Amino acid sequence: MASIALKSFIGLRQASAEKPHFTIQAKPISLNPSIHRRLQVNAAKTSPKVTGRNLRVAVVGGGPAGGSAAETLAKGGIETFLIERKMDNCKPCGGAIPLCMVGEFDLPLDIIDRRVTKMKMISPSNVAVDIGQTLKPHEYIGMVRREVLDQYLRNRASENGATVINGLFLKMEKPGDGEAPYVLHYTEYDGKVGGAGVKKSLEVDAVIGADGANSRVAKSIDAGDYEYAIAFQERIKIPDDKMVYYENLAEMYVGDDVSPDFYGWVFPKCDHVAVGTGTVTHKGDIKKFQLATRNRAKDKILGGKILRVEAHPIPEHPRPRRLAGRVALVGDAAGYVTKCSGEGIYFAAKSGRMCAEAIVEGSENGKRMVNEADLRKYLEKWDKTYWPTYKVLDVLQKVFYRSNPAREAFVEMCADEYVQKMTFDSYLYKRVVPGNPWEDLKLAVNTIGSLVRANALRREMEKLNV
Repeated sequence: MASIALKSFIGLRQASAEKPHFTIQAKPISLNPSIHRRLQVNAAKTSPKVTGRNLRVAVVGGGPAGGSAAETLAKGGIETFLIERKMDNCKPCGGAIPLCMVGEFDLPLDIIDRRVTKMKMISPSNVAVDIGQTLKPHEYIGMVRREVLDQYLRNRASENGATVINGLFLKMEKPGDGEAPYVLHYTEYDGKVGGAGVKKSLEVDAVIGADGANSRVAKSIDAGDYEYAIAFQERIKIPDDKMVYYENLAEMYVGDDVSPDFYGWVFPKCDHVAVGTGTVTHKGDIKKFQLATRNRAKDKILGGKILRVEAHPIPEHPRPRRLAGRVALVGDAAGYVTKCSGEGIYFAAKSGRMCAEAIVEGSENGKRMVNEADLRKYLEKWDKTYWPTYKVLDVLQKVFYRSNPAREAFVEMCADEYVQKMTFDSYLYKRVVPGNPWEDLKLAVNTIGSLVRANALRREMEKLNV
């Protein structure tokens, strides 16, 4: 559905809170359009060459964003350091990845636990709609475990030349002048000092903050705060006969009972299911919402044993500032998680790669110093490509997640085959799919009808509660 509404938002760009630090040279203002096209930007081609070594970049955080950034940097001739505290980190994440990510990031199929080809969207009144009928035989949503995916990406970065450090980033000293190094202080853990770790420091020319929603790198550059959700998830081992039901099926539950502003999920993993929910507005009630999610799915997970309980903050919108000097934020640290769907893995990996590519290009494969103008190219490209998607999903969440009647209307819409096709095509391939004008018109009429019925139902429910 995001793809359908997307066309109305193309061209809408959020004003950036960051001020450019490069110089623009232009002739005096003129009404002649050809004059305006002569604007020139002084970027890194005037930056000095790095002598006696290659450009040094530190990536803080070893999730999909950090792993992808480190690999791209190392391949591009950059001396790369990747700092990650928890090498076996199991982030509470549904673990869904789009089909395009498998090919785009060259992921081996053996790290994908399940290939989901069917989904059930379940309304507050437990009306279930089957989704997936428009998928082609080769299409699927991949389900991964974060500890497996993250480790694979870090290993691949290491194989390409990145130095992977098992360490906790503590703080960063900013350079005194334009080309002086950043000094990163961290505690390194190697298993030889009783787990206490050793304090160390590292000098680098640029830093990529990929250290999640609680990013210390973001705090170091005064990136500002953002609203965040709490995601709570339990990994549950269910009997084999019940696991057959979830072999290639995922479930999503909506309703005030499971979350006032998000959804509950049951996603299949290799030998268990992940059951979870999230909320922005009622964080203190997260365990109550989790219990409700389990209760909604109880017949299908009966007899299950909880293997692990996980909780983690998830950003709800980009930070006010994502770049300062030669420090850039990517992934959750930058706030790249979509509303409505809560998707973040692909956008984390993509932002990490795009940021690294900007550094490789600006430094001429590690031979020149980079500056803020080089890193700003990553932000400009990112915003142009993905900001409309985030805006549309924000609108959808506000429209359809605001009440149970609205959620009933949302589930009703999901039964439409055209909605499913447009939604899956956009999700699986991360592209805006051209719609059929006649079908778009019918969808608009049906959407209005669903919302009218939802509002009427809401008013009747309010009367009953008086």
